[in-house]
Amino acid sequence: MIGPTGTVRVMVATKPVDFRKGMEGLAALVREAIGADPFCGTVYVFRAKRADRVKLIFWDGTGMVLVAKCLEDGKFRWPGVQDAVLRLSAAELQALLEGLDWRRVHEPRHTDVPTAAS
Repeated sequence: MIGPTGTVRVMVATKPVDFRKGMEGLAALVREAIGADPFCGTVYVFRAKRADRVKLIFWDGTGMVLVAKCLEDGKFRWPGVQDAVLRLSAAELQALLEGLDWRRVHEPRHTDVPTAAS
């Protein structure tokens, strides 16, 4: 999948949104409901009421990008419906978009760099 990697910020709106909204409507939600700048490079993720569809918007430096995905079978694993914003890592976002349980993805273990050969 083409998408964000590494240290990109991913913010998930946990409350379902009206999926008739396009990128302008979702950018307005980011500004008004979340209180953030939709043009800062952060990926914003929104869900449909049935949890089988997601939309992502982000600014890639040249324009606003809208990505939509609908699962053919099953639902996206989503946090309990609440009026909140959740931050995910790029790896957790990839798992979410694959329909996997993103809560099972954890940060890579920190490994100390050896100072001398053993």
